[in-house]
Amino acid sequence: MHPDNQSASTSQNSGGILIESAELRVVELPLVTPFVISTGTMTHKTFPLLVLKGEGLEGYAEAVMDPYPDYLEETVAGAMTFLRDVLLPAVIGKRFNTPYELQSLLAPWRGNHMAKAVVEMALWDIWSKSLGTPLKAVIGGVGDSVSVGVSIGIAPIEKTLERVAEVVGQGYHRTKLKIAQGHDIALVEAVRNKFPDIKLTVDANTDYGMNDLPILQALDEFKLDYIEQPLAFDDIHDHAKVQAALKTAICLDESIRTPSDARKALEIGAARVINIKVGRVGGFAAARAIHDLCAAFDVPVWCGGMLESGIGRAHNIHLSTMSNFKKPGDTSSASRYFERDIIHEALEVENGLMAVPNNGAGIGVTLDYDYLERVTQHKEEMGA
Repeated sequence: MHPDNQSASTSQNSGGILIESAELRVVELPLVTPFVISTGTMTHKTFPLLVLKGEGLEGYAEAVMDPYPDYLEETVAGAMTFLRDVLLPAVIGKRFNTPYELQSLLAPWRGNHMAKAVVEMALWDIWSKSLGTPLKAVIGGVGDSVSVGVSIGIAPIEKTLERVAEVVGQGYHRTKLKIAQGHDIALVEAVRNKFPDIKLTVDANTDYGMNDLPILQALDEFKLDYIEQPLAFDDIHDHAKVQAALKTAICLDESIRTPSDARKALEIGAARVINIKVGRVGGFAAARAIHDLCAAFDVPVWCGGMLESGIGRAHNIHLSTMSNFKKPGDTSSASRYFERDIIHEALEVENGLMAVPNNGAGIGVTLDYDYLERVTQHKEEMGA
């Protein structure tokens, strides 16, 4: 069954949701243009897509690990095995009164936050559909739109200036430049000189070390809103040293995978901004805990992106409606990345704002199964 609009009229279930089966795919979507960061170049977005099914409803989520471990350790191949052999068999055939009941099934397994997240996120979607409620409402979000920025991949300075001019003209609320060693000071200086008043940030994707502190300190001169993840993907301690030496806020991304990581970073002053990616931290339960921790420390958060399709993008948009998401996120227009998405709805930005998807309950988008079949590399179905 491929329902086009799942809402309260489909199911009014006060007794939770029974997960009867699952569909697991590997999807490959071509990018409009290659996306270059310090760790490599991406020409296609390859990801696991999960559909949980039960009581006439479907819950959707996509995982954010890469084919190879160049962002974090998880990989698509490893996640598919873990999902097929361990996580999904533990979920199928069970009734969940709330998605939080899933945590006891996930807790015995170490790490693998991205694989856990795809199951948890799909469960939040189908559960909120069983209530006939938008996802934002059940996670505590408010509002009909969220503030959005753009992430610009590594390119020659003149090309980058052209891309910045384009996104500024489109009204995006923040511009983020990907930087790397040898592609930093001159780039940022050129952009800041041409665009003196825009909200500007940079993302190093872990390319620097403590020996590079003078370069990071030089970035203080360009009125950046923050410098994202300059040091190692698993570091918190040295980021505190860097933050103490800078006027500009440090934002942590890869280093924050659990609420415990966030607490430690906040307690030692390793960051003054946190990037929350629900697919990185294990799902909405962890994302909400990190959100609340940051609010308690008066540290703003924002929602990062992993070049998600419309399914992951919709989850991110709903997440961004929570109150402490005070900085523009990376949920920019899907057409920036894909000529055609795997959902029917167009997720496009107007004047720097992305509307919260509202086609039915849950995440508010529906799968375009005809196109999905064309971009699916692998598919398997699991039942009770």
